[in-house]
Amino acid sequence: MLTLRQIEVIRAIMVAGTVNGAAQLLNVSAPGVSRVMKHAENVLGMRLFSRRHGRFIPTSEAKGIVDQVNDIYRKVENLQFSIDSLKRGAASVFSFASVPSIAQFVMPRAVQRLSRKYPDLVMNIDILKIEEAIDYLLFRRGELVAMSYRLDHPGMVFHPLAKGELVAIVAEDHPLAARSEVSVAELARFPLIGIDAGDPYGNIIARAFTGNGQPFELSIKARFAYTVLSLVRQNLGIAVIDEFSVAAPTVQGIVRLPIVEPTEIQAYAAVNADVPESLFADDTIRILREEMQASVDNRAWR
Repeated sequence: MLTLRQIEVIRAIMVAGTVNGAAQLLNVSAPGVSRVMKHAENVLGMRLFSRRHGRFIPTSEAKGIVDQVNDIYRKVENLQFSIDSLKRGAASVFSFASVPSIAQFVMPRAVQRLSRKYPDLVMNIDILKIEEAIDYLLFRRGELVAMSYRLDHPGMVFHPLAKGELVAIVAEDHPLAARSEVSVAELARFPLIGIDAGDPYGNIIARAFTGNGQPFELSIKARFAYTVLSLVRQNLGIAVIDEFSVAAPTVQGIVRLPIVEPTEIQAYAAVNADVPESLFADDTIRILREEMQASVDNRAWR
């Protein structure tokens, strides 16, 4: 049986017509080409080429074999082209989603890196609430969801991304804006903007207050993190939010304040337990983990 290397050498001789020409095509020595060709002829038990006017011509008895060699080489080239296309993401559509907080700043940076690695990849990105992630994954509308909360569901697998903290956000002209840190008790004195405690994400924020003996009473309820940011920017109240929602060097019109009391939030990438992860999903999880950890390591608001 011929090896792929022998097939490559035979085709190079066919194309170049000489051993020296084949060696140049393959960027190897001419004696090496001759050895491979002779070994291939020994394996097949026949001469593949005869020499006429200084050029190598396929022998009549080997013409059928040589034609098939050429066909195999074309198929190998097509395979390599397909592999290269896959590496660029060509003809692939990658659907994934994020909760609003991660979608605000972290996800765009991850998508930028993913796009650089797979320039031909088509991406469909959805913004979901935490409770919408179950249907999204189980009905296979997408491959993964970046989440700020872990659900208890046997059909989902959760990959940890990074641990962060809750942070208080106030308008630049708010009385607390000049502080270096703030307690939950101090925050409770001001009108509070946030997400309802019945929401899984809102419940995380609520526990920061109730767990420290303070009421969680919202003056304005909003559905998404970016809405909370906009309302705080208008100085309609203060808010507590996860640090990934404001993971940028600066957030226009907003001051971020560390909270005195210990707070922690764990981000995850959720996938369908019954669906093998694509290389795009694997890379997205890795990139999100790196971006979120970098944000934690380089907190601009501390």
